[in-house]
Amino acid sequence: MKAKRLIAALLVVCLAVCLGACAPKDGGAPDAGPAQPSNVTVQIGPNPETLDPALNSAVDGGNMLITLFETLLIIDQDNRVQPGQAESYTVSDDGIEWTFTMRDGLKWSDGSELNAKDFEYTFKRLCDVNLAAPYGETVVGMIAGYQDAIGNPDADGNPTTDPDIEKLQVSASEDGKTLSITLAYPCPYFDKIVAFGTMSPVQKATVEANGDAWATKPATYVCNGPYMIKDWTPGERIVCQKNPNYKGGWDSSRIVTDTLTFLLLEDSAAAYAAYNSGDALLIKDVPTEEIPSLKKAEDGGEFYVDTILGTYYLNLNFSKAPFNDVNVRKALNLAIDRDYIANVLMQGTYSPAYNFVGPGVSDADGMFFDNAVADNGGDTYISKDYEANKAAAQEALAAAGYPNGEGFPTITYSTNDSGYHKVVAEYLQKCYQEVLGIELKIDIVEWASFTPMRRAGDYEMARNGWVMDYNDASNMIELLYSTNGNNDGKYNNPAFDKAIDDSRVADTKAHFQALHDAEKIMMEDYACVPVAYYTDFWLQKGSLKGTWHSPYGYWYLQYAYVG
Repeated sequence: MKAKRLIAALLVVCLAVCLGACAPKDGGAPDAGPAQPSNVTVQIGPNPETLDPALNSAVDGGNMLITLFETLLIIDQDNRVQPGQAESYTVSDDGIEWTFTMRDGLKWSDGSELNAKDFEYTFKRLCDVNLAAPYGETVVGMIAGYQDAIGNPDADGNPTTDPDIEKLQVSASEDGKTLSITLAYPCPYFDKIVAFGTMSPVQKATVEANGDAWATKPATYVCNGPYMIKDWTPGERIVCQKNPNYKGGWDSSRIVTDTLTFLLLEDSAAAYAAYNSGDALLIKDVPTEEIPSLKKAEDGGEFYVDTILGTYYLNLNFSKAPFNDVNVRKALNLAIDRDYIANVLMQGTYSPAYNFVGPGVSDADGMFFDNAVADNGGDTYISKDYEANKAAAQEALAAAGYPNGEGFPTITYSTNDSGYHKVVAEYLQKCYQEVLGIELKIDIVEWASFTPMRRAGDYEMARNGWVMDYNDASNMIELLYSTNGNNDGKYNNPAFDKAIDDSRVADTKAHFQALHDAEKIMMEDYACVPVAYYTDFWLQKGSLKGTWHSPYGYWYLQYAYVG
């Protein structure tokens, strides 16, 4: 097993980028390798729910989007911010005014002109309440005028004034050369946000002419990245070809592979078969039963494990009884053995999660996780003493009115069937019966239907997980903000929301202290069930060159080649 531990080396970079705005520096891609064209086929997930950048909220879709689009700024192989469609940018001394200067000669994949006006349209589109972009508040909520743009919603999220996306303080110059953005408050990691895939530009004419269908077929899928979609067979594959009109952050001559194909396989056995036959050079979904033998190939093996910043957790639907009872949530939280799940069921590829935000996330004074433990008297929010946890879980369920599970309704637990998800579901079924005396029914849902079902709140208890998009704890904790589009559990606590509101300040110490306060509130509320901290593991042929994997769960395949 080749274990790449990037996080330690990354922290200095992340602190510099996340805690203070910095001017972009010139950077280069990996060596381009052979001059001759080649073809690369990979598997990084099943059929995506959507490839509309504004609507995607899954890592698998994100992996495809970073090859099909390019944002104002981009992230290099050292996780540094680099110029993308913008050749440069400036930030005012107070951190409020951000001005991006576009590259000359930018084009869409259909050959038409692309400029700052396209980014103005894109950012304002993210505020459209009818679109309901899951990441909308996360990525443009700090821009001045956002509340007016979405209609100044009340505590229940209902607009109190007419929404007007034109109120968002984003404007392009008449010649389309510059994009000016005014923030409502300083956001030192805003450069990371504009480098995030959700901020990819979309072509207004195409979107308005085709509606949601624009992002479902090659003929209307206009993009601006290194690749464009040539053929799309849902459930089978997406074939991408080099975009002849691409002009971006790095020299396009480094993109040497003519065709990049994504196999849309949900079944890990099928992915493994494609890898062993040579049809796929990289697969993300490795059969869990194969991991012990793959891990033994220490030297020269093709099995990789890499730390990423994210947490595997379970949603409890607050809008449905009995999950609106804190003692029920406490019982379901404390009844499970996280060490057993991570080190036995997940074969040591993950690590047990006793807080919501895991290790590797930077803070004003070191590591967020370490400071959270220190602030909690030296303990994690969930005790590592499982025997004590079981007793506390049983007491909590009795306090909720269900001693030994008597009278407790059967829980339906929804999950998709890949990786460890099914084996974790089966463990929960057994554990809750043995420890709490309650019944759990497993509902296996196809991936393409799973995330929209969860987002709509059409479930009782469900698997969830989050891999961070930038190194700031807000990216994890804000998921539970009452109006956040990714708040699938429908958690709503005014004290928690206030702590998040208090974190939206320029002072870094105040920012992180408010985030610590928010995490403490949600953990004491048992707002979700943290299970394990993520790693990515995958198989990759030695002949596949030029790629890299980031701590945010992305494989950068733009510069891939066979050599």
